[in-house]
Amino acid sequence: MITPHGGVLVENYLSPEEVLKYQEELPGLKKIVLDSVEISDLELIANGAFSPLTGFMNEKDYLGVLHHNRLANGLVWTIPITLSIPVELSSKYFEGDLVALVSPKEVLLGIMQVEAIYHRNRQEEALSVYGTLDKKHDGVNYLFSKGEILLGGKVKAVKANLPREFGNYRLTPKQLRGEFEARNWKSVVAFQTRNPIHRAHEYLQKVALEMVDGLLIHPLVGFTKPGDIPAEIRMRCYEVIIANYYPSNRVKLSVFPAAMRYAGPKEAVFHALVRKNYGCTHFIVGRDHAGVGNYYGTYDAQNIFDQFAPEEIGIDILKFENTFFCTKCGNMASAKTCPHQSDRQIFLSGTKVRQMLSEGMQLPEEFTRPEISQILMEYYHNLIN
Repeated sequence: MITPHGGVLVENYLSPEEVLKYQEELPGLKKIVLDSVEISDLELIANGAFSPLTGFMNEKDYLGVLHHNRLANGLVWTIPITLSIPVELSSKYFEGDLVALVSPKEVLLGIMQVEAIYHRNRQEEALSVYGTLDKKHDGVNYLFSKGEILLGGKVKAVKANLPREFGNYRLTPKQLRGEFEARNWKSVVAFQTRNPIHRAHEYLQKVALEMVDGLLIHPLVGFTKPGDIPAEIRMRCYEVIIANYYPSNRVKLSVFPAAMRYAGPKEAVFHALVRKNYGCTHFIVGRDHAGVGNYYGTYDAQNIFDQFAPEEIGIDILKFENTFFCTKCGNMASAKTCPHQSDRQIFLSGTKVRQMLSEGMQLPEEFTRPEISQILMEYYHNLIN
């Protein structure tokens, strides 16, 4: 199978004996309470999705990512994976400390050996990762809500105490690789999404599926901004469309329990590298991948891959134009395949979709399948009543 990023698939969990030991010692251990983003990061470090990372970043890796889009060892990496504390608490922690990572309810989630304590530059980080200092950007707003002191070091997680939502869909990289191997899939294309599936998504996926053995629909189910459709509603949409419109033996649905950064181009690279760790050989990047508002150009998330040699990324990037239903062609198309004017194109903005659904209107079948429209109409009906 495809080699994980950095060559080795990380798996860092505490043994049952270690869990018992640290549970007993918990009252006397220094603790850090993780928020939902940090809990997602801990899970994905421990299960190998963030390979080659074995913990939260030290200063050399952090600065390498900000300045060069690389870890200190030269591997491509574009998103800082960090653990922060407020300045006023920094005197409580020292290099060499063994720290308990706990949930807001003080459930033990993992253990961290502190190897580095350093200052972050939030302005520099915002400009490097998000390209803006505007706190209306959800990623920037989150960044400035966090502490200015970062702790780096290796982690081990308590597997049983990590989130369990979505049950059998919550597969680790090791488990998904096993699934692909059992199905004899030599090539697998991954599709990242945080939105309900619609016809443009379906078109991209099926075009890609013509080229490979299998398709991984891998919706992100961690933290998303207010106003995004909840993950459980999106999952119902994926289940329904796979059951009715896809060859089930060539599609795998699994959740990606990461937080959304809304970092546009930088997050597109990050999403590709992570899907390589899950065993995928190809990754779809469409228009405005991981974007929010008007912070990024339509194809910035595709163009960023030109900065790296293909072997540095190690997963084939499938770049797609903006797609739509053309009433003249009578099918899905893009500017590459359709010669007709925009008045023939059915493309709905997120604002228009929300407006129609909130008014109880069925979305046009050229935009999304009727089964999906029904699920979304029920969700919006319950939301406003």
